Amino acid sequence: MKLGVNIDHVATLRNARGGFEPDPVRAALICQKAGANSIVMHLREDRRHVTDRDLFRVQDAIRIRLNMEMSIAPDILKAATRLKPHQSTLVPEKRTERTTEGGLDLKKNPVSIERAIEILKRKKIEISLFIDPDLKQVELAKKYGADAVEFHTGDYANQKSEPGRNREWVKLRNAVLVARQLSLKAHAGHGLDFENVGALKKIRGIEELNIGYSIITRSLWAGLDDSVREMIRIIS
Repeated sequence: MKLGVNIDHVATLRNARGGFEPDPVRAALICQKAGANSIVMHLREDRRHVTDRDLFRVQDAIRIRLNMEMSIAPDILKAATRLKPHQSTLVPEKRTERTTEGGLDLKKNPVSIERAIEILKRKKIEISLFIDPDLKQVELAKKYGADAVEFHTGDYANQKSEPGRNREWVKLRNAVLVARQLSLKAHAGHGLDFENVGALKKIRGIEELNIGYSIITRSLWAGLDDSVREMIRIIS
């Protein structure tokens, strides 16, 4: 199982003072050295943390894959076609949300979603769709031409009871199974941390977990290098 590390909150901390530190490029290089398989960065429409310049600087610096999370807003699509990351993950976006609240609803704006996928694929960018573990959403992802799906694990991670978490785990397992049957790569992420991530190892077919906040917060006490290595140890 591979690990993608989201470094958005390194930029969040930098922006709190409007300076240059901590530098997302340095964070990306530390994650790479620690064994991460990809770097994840979400270019939001309001540029609240990661900027266009951050993406280009990180892509120039790293040897591992860059996964650009993005909406399908015109200016974001334009930035992606200039950057040409290894992968673009299409996600829903609300200006008022603190973090992504759920998966992309592929039943809404299908023409716009398919058009965005077509534009990105012309640039040889691999496409992943960030969706809830819903079987109909998986089937639509395949129909629209995605290469992969990333399952939103927020409902799993936020469960306080064991029965509730087991219920969400089963949903994830079933969705991964259908994705693999449709020849879609299966990724997962959101809300995963050092305590709840272990159970996802039991779901055969998940190729990659994308984790950010818990790794970055732990790094305040343990260091970024050790935090990435510990997460890799848990999921491997």
